Amino acid sequence: MESTKRTVSCGDLRKSDIGKTVILNGWVHRTRDLGGLFFIMLRDRYGITQIIVGDKANDDVKKIAASLKNEYCIAVKGVVSARNDKDINKDMPTGEIELEAEDIEVFTKADVLPFQIDEVRQKDGTLVLPNEDLRLKYRYLDLRREPMQKHIILRSNVTFAVREYLTGKGFLEIETPTFIKSTPEGARDYLVPSRVHPGKFYSLPQSPQLYKQLLMVSGFDKYFQIARCYRDEDARGDRQPEFTQIDMELSFTNREEVLTVTEGMLGYVFKKTLGYELPVKFDRISWDDAFDFYGTDKPDLRFDMKMQDAVFMADLSDFNAFKAGAANADKSIQRQKRSGLKALVVKNVADKYSRKMIEALEEKAKIYKAKGLAWMKVNAEGAFEGGISKFFAGKEAEICAKLGAEKNDLLLFVSDEKWQVACVALGAVRTQLGKDLNLYNPKDEFHFAWIIDFPYFAWNEEENKWETEHHMFTLPQKKYWPTLESDPGSVKGDLYDLVMNGYEIASGSMRINDPELQERIFNIVGYSRERADKAFGFLVNAFKYGAPPHGGIAPGLDRLVMLMCHEESIKEVIAFPKNTLAQSPMDDCPSKVDEAQLKELHIQCTEQEE
Repeated sequence: MESTKRTVSCGDLRKSDIGKTVILNGWVHRTRDLGGLFFIMLRDRYGITQIIVGDKANDDVKKIAASLKNEYCIAVKGVVSARNDKDINKDMPTGEIELEAEDIEVFTKADVLPFQIDEVRQKDGTLVLPNEDLRLKYRYLDLRREPMQKHIILRSNVTFAVREYLTGKGFLEIETPTFIKSTPEGARDYLVPSRVHPGKFYSLPQSPQLYKQLLMVSGFDKYFQIARCYRDEDARGDRQPEFTQIDMELSFTNREEVLTVTEGMLGYVFKKTLGYELPVKFDRISWDDAFDFYGTDKPDLRFDMKMQDAVFMADLSDFNAFKAGAANADKSIQRQKRSGLKALVVKNVADKYSRKMIEALEEKAKIYKAKGLAWMKVNAEGAFEGGISKFFAGKEAEICAKLGAEKNDLLLFVSDEKWQVACVALGAVRTQLGKDLNLYNPKDEFHFAWIIDFPYFAWNEEENKWETEHHMFTLPQKKYWPTLESDPGSVKGDLYDLVMNGYEIASGSMRINDPELQERIFNIVGYSRERADKAFGFLVNAFKYGAPPHGGIAPGLDRLVMLMCHEESIKEVIAFPKNTLAQSPMDDCPSKVDEAQLKELHIQCTEQEE
């Protein structure tokens, strides 16, 4: 073959190309030998084309075709021809044609594969995958699989659409440092030793938070960055040591503008990459209501089941567990006298749920500190049965009317002295029911909601002091400024989270730009002036030179794309992720380094893993 350079991709050819001579490059996806008639499915990232090596091919080409194995990388020259009507594959974009091979050249051969690139599915359609560490060890092979190719392509398209939208709105893409000063921001920092400054360390950024605020002081009123961030914390499905966020900050702004820009950006991204129309405005729920109705500040709103206050039931019987929850609303956080007795009505499932299934739900509630899960069913006659029904016999009409319960409904209750414990525990049960019963609205594939009006401070019982719920540069809502010190527990922050399908995908806030207000926050959380100057002095000093009002947000790119792909782990949308032990089986990272390297960095290891 004089030239092996492809003239078209494996996904390009159609019926209109019949008769053309073309060159394809790609990987052998599958082969079939039908007694000297060879069929080769050739794949690249654009698609698959069927190659036929038949009577018209010479002996050399047939010999090469007979030697091909899966994942050989080859070039094929041939003429596009029409498939017979009975052989047309309507599931393939190239299914009306095939390529009659005139010449084949093998670029490289492939060893026996550790797992099949071609998808293997069970009878129910479930995809069979190798174990995670095997996939990560041979990630370059795993990435050849069609689902992974689609995920990475979507991620690229999402990133491009973000840049396109924000640049069109006047935002500047500005890079901030990767080697920064270590500051206390919650998670542990990854530290980088300095060779030229013995005993001193750089930190990898947990976020560009301080630098994007400095950019606002610098006069760049609309900033964004596809920012790499690093946190030394335990990995889980939607988190790993290094991750990417769409970092944004605006000057001379307010919460409404930040929310509107984010809604517009996501609407543009979903329309351009998935063809999916998002609502112009997303739902808004206060933090208190999110916990009261759904038991979490990241509720899945694709189904409607809300938790209800059942405090009235404490006076209807002698069931002591309910009396404790009704009497002991959590006064320390002033939740408007909301009680710790919560109810959930599960519609039309009483005949489906056995005691064993309900006990599984109780175990879920206990994980989140509930003492138990009370229950009863409304039978076909409208009477209560099972569980705690004996305590409420004869009160069916009143209870069902107030809770909106009907025949064949299952009633679930959690009672606790603390409002938030009751909410979280029953909220976990709600989430589990959504999965078990597949309650999701099929027309509501992606449901966004803003969570607003967060508590600014949280009381740390172990250390007997106030802490900020978000970070110390968050702006308290202005109406609470006069009572910051006298009543920290009632203060609401001017901060906001964006949730989708039960995941937090963005967090942001308006920021403090007044050095005096910043010092008041430091004092409330017990941050001395010396400690604050050492950690954040460069930022507070910048505020002394005319800092504009500013605020921003940082959607997580990994988590966003994960949900767009309907996956449950960000590893499925990151090209080279770490495993659950923060390791890379492919390149054995992290690894030991030479003693000479350690000596240059003035580091001595006192203990190393074998």
